[in-house]
Amino acid sequence: MVKESSPVTGNQLDQLKRFTVVVADTGDFASIEAYQPRDATTNPTLIYKAVQMDRYSHLLEEAVTRAGTTGLHGEDLVAAVMDQLLVLFGREILQIIPGRVSTEVDARLSFDTEGSVAKARHLIDLYEKQGVDRERILIKVASTWEGLLAARQLEREGIHCNLTLLFSLVQAATAAEFGCTLISPFVGRILDWYRKETGREYEAHEDPGVQSVTQIYHYLKHYDSPMEVMGASFRNAGEIRELAGCDLLTISPSLLEELQNSTEPLEQRLSADKAKHDPIQRLEISEKNFRWELNADPMANDKLADGIRRFAADTESLSDFIRKELID
Repeated sequence: MVKESSPVTGNQLDQLKRFTVVVADTGDFASIEAYQPRDATTNPTLIYKAVQMDRYSHLLEEAVTRAGTTGLHGEDLVAAVMDQLLVLFGREILQIIPGRVSTEVDARLSFDTEGSVAKARHLIDLYEKQGVDRERILIKVASTWEGLLAARQLEREGIHCNLTLLFSLVQAATAAEFGCTLISPFVGRILDWYRKETGREYEAHEDPGVQSVTQIYHYLKHYDSPMEVMGASFRNAGEIRELAGCDLLTISPSLLEELQNSTEPLEQRLSADKAKHDPIQRLEISEKNFRWELNADPMANDKLADGIRRFAADTESLSDFIRKELID
């Protein structure tokens, strides 16, 4: 990845791509083709929205057909269709992009280490049966203590992980200690929490989500962690501009379009070199310290729990949609 310290010409999306890997936060193939990201990330919410579009109905039909060969029935069949659907969307996305796609483990397994490991292995097996190399897949796991333990085991097996629902430094530091490939700190959801708590608006440079990702990025680069940082969940383009230089940023189609339509100069804000010079205390990595630090941060504690509930609800919505299709 080429790093530039001075502004470059072109629209802001092209400028951003000079020093940050752009990832499409969507399950819509047309949007991915339009903005030419290197990577893409999906979740049950995005897949649920996409699968209701007529142009993707063939993927649901294929998922049902493939799951039907397993001999499963009832809820086991619904789960099998969902797994097939996630993998089929990932397969199609990988035909468009040159890099990796993130596929999410069921959020209802967020406190189940063994269940998360088993589900991840199954998803990778489905991908490999489709002829997709596991090096092109990132398995998304919630950044609970149990999820982090699952990710550590998966990484040891050569299954690369993207730690999602990440809102605090202790989650990031633990992921790095456990050898995870990538983390997705959520910018916009942090901003949402502070807006609600304080009743005020924030400029991009003082945005609590921006500050959190900046702190995480500096900590990891200071200690030479090879783990990648991918800012996620943006509420406005200003947050993206303030994090230009982060390893990766996963961006929705509407914000990709806004960046593409702007030709204002974009400056690199984050760099590994800058992070080397500031004194940063190293965190103790242990279960008791993880749980204490997370509990001591009301925002991170609240948003992690809320995020798991939301992703679980979206998974249930997708399951309901599949059940209806199976009945029809």
